Amino acid sequence: MSSRLHDLAVEHLGTRIVSGELEPGAVLRTDALEDDLRVSRSVVREAVRVAQSLGLVETVKRVGIRVLPVESWNVFDPSVIRWRLESTEKGAQLRSLTELRTAVEPVAAELAARFAPPELASELMRIAAAMRTAGRAGDAGAFLELDVEFHRTVLRASGNEMFAALGDAVGEVLRGRTTSGLMPTHPSEDAMQWHVDVADAILAGRAEAARAAMLRVLGRTADDVERTWRDLPRAHLAP
Repeated sequence: MSSRLHDLAVEHLGTRIVSGELEPGAVLRTDALEDDLRVSRSVVREAVRVAQSLGLVETVKRVGIRVLPVESWNVFDPSVIRWRLESTEKGAQLRSLTELRTAVEPVAAELAARFAPPELASELMRIAAAMRTAGRAGDAGAFLELDVEFHRTVLRASGNEMFAALGDAVGEVLRGRTTSGLMPTHPSEDAMQWHVDVADAILAGRAEAARAAMLRVLGRTADDVERTWRDLPRAHLAP
């Protein structure tokens, strides 16, 4: 029960901050959070510690718990990404992550073609084939989890630990697209073939082909979700 209460407290605080309900500079007090959440002080304190670790708040002696601006947030943390995708910031978050993926994943695919161990390259072929089966069957849940696994595996196969660390962030945006109704029940044959093409090029060690195929995958992704951020201003954050 205490673990469940802790999770609820973190969700409550995180979503209120990320959604903008609690604006930067707002000061919270532990006793007020206890009353709002109807939980013990120890649960509130642990939730605040988590929020601090995400850069959402800071504790100021004799003042309280101060909400921090987006410049301070750990924007790569999966929880922060999920909260942003569930808020009015969904379009901006999709844009940022789609642009990040377009910059990183084609390079990761190219590196995977050069350096991936044979077992990882073979695993990608297995996942791509399973994605096609699930997609044609209209099994959206299975397709989603395979899609997450595919992109995480490409990032790992690159041999770059910083690329691999983006796997959870990519997983959150793929799941967020699905829960937002931005994924078709039956993925296009082209999109499924491009995943196969990525895997085949990595297995064969064809670096340029792997990069080009991943660019096609992400180009379709951008086309599918661009409407969520069309005309949204860009955030030029303070240093």
